[in-house]
Amino acid sequence: MDIFINILLLIVGMILLVKGADFFVDGASDIAKKLGIPSLIIGLTLVSIGTSLPEASVSINAAITNSSDLSFGNVVGSNIFNSLFIIGICSIILPTLVSKDIMRFDIPILFVVMAVLALFSYIITPFSIDRWEAAILFVLFVSYIALAIFRALKQRRTDLALESEQPKEENKKERKTWLSIIFTVLGLAGVVGGGILTVDAAKELALEFGMSELLVGLTIVAVGTSLPELVTSLVASKKGENDIAVGNVIGSNIFNIIFILGFSGMINPLSLNHNSYIDLIFMVVAIILIFIFAFKKAKVNRIEGAILIIIYILYLTYTILRDTGVLVI
Repeated sequence: MDIFINILLLIVGMILLVKGADFFVDGASDIAKKLGIPSLIIGLTLVSIGTSLPEASVSINAAITNSSDLSFGNVVGSNIFNSLFIIGICSIILPTLVSKDIMRFDIPILFVVMAVLALFSYIITPFSIDRWEAAILFVLFVSYIALAIFRALKQRRTDLALESEQPKEENKKERKTWLSIIFTVLGLAGVVGGGILTVDAAKELALEFGMSELLVGLTIVAVGTSLPELVTSLVASKKGENDIAVGNVIGSNIFNIIFILGFSGMINPLSLNHNSYIDLIFMVVAIILIFIFAFKKAKVNRIEGAILIIIYILYLTYTILRDTGVLVI
């Protein structure tokens, strides 16, 4: 009976994810246009923060219970999944455009954030993140949000200036603001709730079928907490909102490191596994690949998307073999 209940919950969770993402992207895009805020900024802030709430919940709860490996691993594992699998699958479905703003600002910011994380984790305080280091990460989060708001205001002034020089078009039928807000709130609730429900149900099903908790953690929990990002980016790509699709992934990666690890580390200093540096290297390599692919043509094509997915499968295989003792590196 428990198996059938969990299958039902899994289906309900997936439906909430898909429809929630649909509502959320629609509502967020409408609000962005009404306020004159670029879709890119919405993707980098509101969407990325909202879809990262499952990771935040897992990591912060892990920090409270002093489970440092889970807290750190969830963030790094989710970032690898975001960069390799989500960008990969979106690019296979439809070549993913990467805006100049993301190339000039957000990917370099992500590189800086990852460098700071590596400095804290393996050089200054080897294999740990102290409270003061976590506090610095949190300050970086506040600074990043402030920068995003500044960029939004600057872009808004530019857009208003361009609109004043162009002939006005006939007013098209637009969704009312209050309805857009309801769409956004309901969509966010569906995405986050669906992600949590899907992870919990899938975990229970895996245990019912005899999988180890370690294997469940490496696959279902790590991937499951990133399902909101996956579905939101897929829906955004389908709707032609590439700035939201890519901005969501890059913004989520930044948010995961500076907010989730920052907040978690302030609750309890994080002790890291001695193999975790390899995972961090994979995380950095994933972003380098995206940057290289998009450097000249400002997009990731289908072949490059397939390469990203293959690398993710190889990474997942390596991780499972490493944690089952087959590989010692």
